[in-house]
Amino acid sequence: MAISILICDDSALARKQLARVIPSSWGANIEFAQHGWDAIAKLEAQSYDLLFLDLTMPELDGYGTLEEMRARRITTQVVVVSGDIQPKAQQKVAELGAKAFIKKPVDKPTLISTLGSISIKPEVQATYSPQPVTSIQLRRRDIYLEVANVAIGRAADSLARHFDVFVHMPLPNVNLFEMSELQMTLRHLASNENMSGVCQGFSGEGIAGEALVLLSDSSVTDLTKLMDYPEVTENSLELELLMDVSNILVGAFLKGIGEQAEVRFFQSAPVLLGQHVSVNSVIESTKGSFNRIMAFEVSYSIDNTNIKCDLLLMIVDESLPILDNKLAYLLDDE
Repeated sequence: MAISILICDDSALARKQLARVIPSSWGANIEFAQHGWDAIAKLEAQSYDLLFLDLTMPELDGYGTLEEMRARRITTQVVVVSGDIQPKAQQKVAELGAKAFIKKPVDKPTLISTLGSISIKPEVQATYSPQPVTSIQLRRRDIYLEVANVAIGRAADSLARHFDVFVHMPLPNVNLFEMSELQMTLRHLASNENMSGVCQGFSGEGIAGEALVLLSDSSVTDLTKLMDYPEVTENSLELELLMDVSNILVGAFLKGIGEQAEVRFFQSAPVLLGQHVSVNSVIESTKGSFNRIMAFEVSYSIDNTNIKCDLLLMIVDESLPILDNKLAYLLDDE
């Protein structure tokens, strides 16, 4: 009998990618859910042999889905497929009952070997009618959102390993901005609290932009305590901390995008835009850099702290046709 599979992910691209790497010879019956509550409803309505579950989703995330499955005694075997690869995330889903963890993006050999390691070996069907995954229609924004999701997972993992913490993975936001709209976004991110800001330029194969890292004053204080830095009056250690956080987040995020687009990015040295200043001062420092940009907006928080770190990665409009071309393979149906 053919294996029945439910793929739960809010990203249309992620659902399509995963469906495409499931061997057609399995003749699998594949269905989709867009968030945790959607998956729970389907799991209660009928039985599935396997659930592929994303972690970062609206409505009900992967952790909540696993908790609901346990509470409702749903016994479908779960393999988590996520961009959130930090060690504590993998440990947490295992404790909640997931049988295995696969990092995004998924390839066929990894999928088959992972399922084999938990004794899931679907039979090759003598006759089958492969399900077309081309019915999942993708937009340009779907591509960028999933690419960003994988990239923020790499950045969260780097931050988590560096500070030995659990970083909450946010849902990314991707928008095409005019400079005036960017300034409104910065004001929204910062609220009314004073902050410190660091900027880093980057480029690679004709793709260029800038990354902006914002830390509220309360976040800087908690990070300093987390690192057990000595209390000193001068700002040298605090500045070192800011530069470290910027290098970690920006470097890992760019690496995540670069791996998917097959581009090697080079970063400039981080530049301090201001310490303990208003958001208006940071905005003044960003004026005139570019007119129109594609912005990846991410807000990280660290478990059991008040730490909130905002990352805004901005790619200049002129670079987008090149990046579109680099990512065009994600739209291919072969």
